[in-house]
Amino acid sequence: MPPPPATAPATAPAPPPPADPPADPRVGGVTGYALGGVAVPPVSDGPRGGPPRAPVAPPPGARPVVRHLGDRAPTYAAEPGALPRTDPAAVDALTPDTVLEGARYGTYTLRAASVRGDSARYRGEPRRDHLLTARFGSGDEALVLVVLAGGDRAAPGAAEAAADLCRTVAAAVGRSRERLAADILAGHREALRSGLQRLTDRGHGRLRARAAELGLAEGAYTAGLRGLLLPVDPRCSTRICFGAGAGGLFRLRAGRWQDLEPGAPDGPAGADFRFRASVARPGDVLLLCSGGLAEPMREEASLSAELTARWSAPEPPGLAAFLADTQLRLKGYADDRTTAAVWEA
Repeated sequence: MPPPPATAPATAPAPPPPADPPADPRVGGVTGYALGGVAVPPVSDGPRGGPPRAPVAPPPGARPVVRHLGDRAPTYAAEPGALPRTDPAAVDALTPDTVLEGARYGTYTLRAASVRGDSARYRGEPRRDHLLTARFGSGDEALVLVVLAGGDRAAPGAAEAAADLCRTVAAAVGRSRERLAADILAGHREALRSGLQRLTDRGHGRLRARAAELGLAEGAYTAGLRGLLLPVDPRCSTRICFGAGAGGLFRLRAGRWQDLEPGAPDGPAGADFRFRASVARPGDVLLLCSGGLAEPMREEASLSAELTARWSAPEPPGLAAFLADTQLRLKGYADDRTTAAVWEA
């Protein structure tokens, strides 16, 4: 028999083309993303013997993952763990882990978020901060309100107190919307100061009465408060801030943060009323926040530097990006964070 025909040796498949190296987070301008747990690989030199490969800049608006700021990782994980225990008779009182809001009127853009803290996420405790945003009226005569409150995470009634305080203040502002809007447009700052102080005092007075009904100490049923009034009328650039207790008010202007509340509040809520009437300038960012964000803003330079880099772009961040910015983590700061920020065009 003739020998079988010879077969050609099998040919190995061609290797896939080399993949482009990952984007180098060190390029693309001063962003601050190198702070914290970001691994910064060396820039690839390209194929051996060839010219060095140019670093690839991240796409505009990209936000690399930043695990934390500072040289030590926070104690708790970055994502939610346990859910809070639920009472079947009180399912209508459930509080979501995160609340996110946004709006745009005239010359300003509003972003607001409230996020359960790392400690509460780990322990399966509810968010104790509360955020409420509302528009009262219509057309250019309307008034936008942002009100947020933060309670002591060790107090049993903190979440209920924060929600009660926000609703009380919002209802009062809504009932007085026409007078408040007129005073803002006319520049009647002393009338606004006295009126908003009375409103704040009544809100905390209601909390004290409720604490007595529940048999709780006053400190166990109270919350720090911050409120922001924004006219819809594009001709008005006045922004009214008020509040009492723990929290903060900051302004990013010309690349620098200003603390508009000198001195941290150390008295009981209601005893240290704060009021600020600010005339906005193009490019300003006004930041209102609960104590969970106010404390690291005052104490950790890496956080304010990171937010400066992220919020100095010509356009304000979208909702998802703003939420990511709100959750920049640092070791030692695990409380709820609630914040509202206003970008001036």
